[in-house]
Amino acid sequence: MSADPTKRFSSRVEDYIKYRPHYPQAVVELLRDECGLTPASVIADVGSGTGILSALFLRNGNRVVGVEPNREMREAGERLLSTYDNFVSVEGRAEATTLADASVNFVTAGQAFHWFDIEGARREFRRILRPGGWVVPLWNDRRIEGAPFLEDYERMLIEYSKDYCEVSCKHSDEEVLGQFFGAGGYHTRRFPNHQTLDFESMKGRLRSSSYTPEPGHPNFEPMMREFASIFERYQRDGRIVVEYDTKVFYGRLDAPTTS
Repeated sequence: MSADPTKRFSSRVEDYIKYRPHYPQAVVELLRDECGLTPASVIADVGSGTGILSALFLRNGNRVVGVEPNREMREAGERLLSTYDNFVSVEGRAEATTLADASVNFVTAGQAFHWFDIEGARREFRRILRPGGWVVPLWNDRRIEGAPFLEDYERMLIEYSKDYCEVSCKHSDEEVLGQFFGAGGYHTRRFPNHQTLDFESMKGRLRSSSYTPEPGHPNFEPMMREFASIFERYQRDGRIVVEYDTKVFYGRLDAPTTS
């Protein structure tokens, strides 16, 4: 895996903007009902990237501080969210956000938690959270079975992607989440999500993933040929449905970690 994961998306920004799935409104409703989220809550969206998750909370009226270490992703988020007066963008990372002590009610991490140093992030999040604040990692987790397209697409990624298994196995890792949340534990919910994509959009979705080979890599052309074959085999009226589970984890860090 890249020594510096913050650089992995620099060349993939436009595909990320256009082709990554968004998060369902049900996430806001869950946090409202379970965690006391209101429009007055202040959100630190850590690893905010191009602002996909930030936008969900901005539409809810929240003040959102997007914390993003990658310059290209951060600048894209600033551009895309420029119409929101309640959005602030900062250069920072999970282990050093630059935010003030006890300044936010929620720390969220959309499609980013698996890149964090667990102990460093835990210390930093405890510092910036107000008493009773919540940490909410979440992922749009692509389903890998249950439909022939999803299964063949998964086999293609395993065959051609440079470190797919290493990256994907870190998503939603219960042992890591347990270590992070400590004695206080955490809660989980999942919501169905999907994209309906034509060939060019599905190709862009493929290219947006940090583990897929880029042009010039020996696996790039073979992967794209295999992708075209899979798409043609399963498309209906020129489109493919990609199914996800939006997995939401939420808990407090008030309790000390267990040793």
